[in-house]
Amino acid sequence: MRFLNESGVQVGFEMPELPVNDTSCDGVSYKQITHKQPKKDSKALLEGRPVYTGDLVPAGALIVKLKRSPYARAKIRSIDTSRALKVPGVVGVYTYEDVPQRRFTIAGQSYPQPSPYDRLILENLVRYQNEEVAIVAAETEEAADKALKLIKVDYEVLEPLLDFTQALDNDIVVHPEGDVTFMFPQGGDVSRNLVCSGTSDFGDLDEAFAQSDIVFTRTYTSQATQTAPMETFRAFATTDAFGRISVTTSTQVPFHVRRMVAQSLDIPQSQVQVIKPRIGGGFGSKQTGCCEIFVAFVTQQTGRPSYCCYTREETITAGNSRHQMQMTVKLGAMNDGTITAIDLRRRLWRARHHDDRPFGPQEPAHLQPCEGEPL
Repeated sequence: MRFLNESGVQVGFEMPELPVNDTSCDGVSYKQITHKQPKKDSKALLEGRPVYTGDLVPAGALIVKLKRSPYARAKIRSIDTSRALKVPGVVGVYTYEDVPQRRFTIAGQSYPQPSPYDRLILENLVRYQNEEVAIVAAETEEAADKALKLIKVDYEVLEPLLDFTQALDNDIVVHPEGDVTFMFPQGGDVSRNLVCSGTSDFGDLDEAFAQSDIVFTRTYTSQATQTAPMETFRAFATTDAFGRISVTTSTQVPFHVRRMVAQSLDIPQSQVQVIKPRIGGGFGSKQTGCCEIFVAFVTQQTGRPSYCCYTREETITAGNSRHQMQMTVKLGAMNDGTITAIDLRRRLWRARHHDDRPFGPQEPAHLQPCEGEPL
């Protein structure tokens, strides 16, 4: 019995029993439909067994930490890692000079990806505050933290582009490099800070607005949204007897992560395995890659297991979030409330890299209902 007490009056209802019908209308017996099925990991969860990425890290795994930029936009003149490499327990310190020069996208999208291939594991151009500029691999977290402080980076600080409404055709080009590629045409132009653009038209908008009794325009702006899953971004990598990379990660898109890792390391996908254990929340933020490329690179370089776990601050400032959006809507209607036309123009801020969604600062998109069709 479920009930609700309001002003001393009990209101309730009996939860109905679900009918059990294990045969179809053709008399075929079902083995799964209408039958209770236990969750495969329910027993392990109830018993507190290791089921999350952080529970499964192999003993002796290297700790991977990331040196991050304090600037929103800067050019790296030089990086001195000599003192960091002398810290006891530090196994390696890597910069943009050490990583493969093959661009890729960490967007969680199927082939062909609409997001452009515009990033490397590390680069000498910083595009947002807290972007990774160096990778430290050490035996302990203490050694890694000490090494991070000893890395000296000489920056040429540049003016950042912070207002996405001013991004299109701005003098500041977010990706000035000439090797960004698109897998297929979608109205994008890197030199204009335009990821993609498109227009959808139905009917004659000008005529519909002219015949409307009321026409008004409103602009709405949403904020970037951090999903804040309880489990922060984390991943570890190992190698098998044949030298193949295996990445275990808190992700919502294991097959896409496999593609990202392979491309970032410039190796075939057949040389990469991705394992997704149970994740402690994602809500869409783990539909793109994040720290998997760093542990995969370290394990490839050292031949040893490696583990990277973002702090809450890193998850918020250097992870993935829902993008800020601006929508300008022009609407025409009759006095009786009938909507006659809608002109919707949307811009979506993609920030430093074009990850996950194939929409960016966009050209207009127009919509109008067809005659006789309700909107």
